[in-house]
Parts: sequence; structure tokens; C-alpha cells
Amino acid sequence: MTGWWVVVPVKDADRGKSRLADVLGPGERARFVRSMALDTLAAASAAESVAGVVLVTPDHVLASWAQRGGAVVVDEPPGGGLDEAVLAGEAVVRARTPDAPVAVLLGDLPGLRPADLDAGLRLAAAHARAHVPDAEGTGTTLLTAAPGSDLRPAFGAGSSARHTAAGHVALDLPVASTLRHDVDEPADLDTLVDDPGAHAPGAHARMGA
Repeated sequence: MTGWWVVVPVKDADRGKSRLADVLGPGERARFVRSMALDTLAAASAAESVAGVVLVTPDHVLASWAQRGGAVVVDEPPGGGLDEAVLAGEAVVRARTPDAPVAVLLGDLPGLRPADLDAGLRLAAAHARAHVPDAEGTGTTLLTAAPGSDLRPAFGAGSSARHTAAGHVALDLPVASTLRHDVDEPADLDTLVDDPGAHAPGAHARMGA
């Protein structure tokens, strides 16, 4: 199997993470959304099993930073939601490298370690379709499809159950894996630990931060 291509969908930073509005002001929240996305992109780029990264976003600031860091940038489909953004990214990957496995990594994993992503992708390689549930076991942080299989995205609250029903096998990763720790709620900020060793040296810088 060739290296994985990772699709990272990110909303416009000014509209993203609305559930953090009570603890972060609009400008502060936008900066945080972009910072999380850059951390996620950097970790994906540094993972040994990843051949390329595709960012799908309407956010021009983030797109510019990511493009300078080597990511392929795709505009979010007009009027589309997260699932439509995922499918747009998958279409670009399939057009470029039809035989590559495709993974969707949500852009809100600021503590992600490349080694944890590699571990998840190694498990995913044994299945036509798979996903990694978040730490609570209800959401989804990673969705994968092997060559010859298509992604069946169903993101949103309770997505893990929907992805399982759609044939994406739930992968058994330890709850301590940084691949399972996304940031959605204010409480998630309390558990966020700044780990300067999480990414390969200079990875964040390569993404334009």
C-alpha cells in the first residue's frame, strides 16, 4: 500500500468552534481555530505513513499558511457542510493518486503526535473502512478508506455510531492516544497540555506559523 493522503476539513475560522464562544472572544477564537488547524496539519505532515495532506477550507488566511507549508488546498464547496468538504477533498486525492488510501483528520487536534497518527493508520490499513472515536467514544476524529473503497462521512454529534453503521470499523486505540483528543467544548481546553515535543522539530514552522 502506498502512503496515506490525509484530508483535513476546517471551517472558516470566524465561524468555527462556536461552543467556545463563552470563553474565547471572536478574534481570539479565530486565532485559536487556525492555530489548532496548523498543529493538526503539522502533525499529519510529520507522520511517517503520510504521503500528502489536503486542506479543505474557505478560510483564506489559513489556506495561505498551509499552502506555503506544502499542503494541497481546496476551497470548501459553496453552501456545503463538513461531509461535503470531506468528499471534495477525497475527490482531489483520488484524481491525483487513485491507488492511495485516504484518511480524514479533523482539524481540532492541537496535541496530536505524529506517532499516534501513524499507530491509528497502521490499524486502519487492515480494513476497507475504519474510524477512530474521540475520547468520549461518541464522536469521530479520524475516518479512513482503503484503495477501492469510498469514504462515507457522517460527521456531527454521535458520528461514531453512524460511521460504524456505514461500515467504518471502530479502531481500538487507547483513550490516552492524542489522536482521540479533539477540542469542542470549554472543558476540553482544561485538558489541553502544551507539549513542545508533540511534533517533529520545525513541523509547525513548515505550515507557516
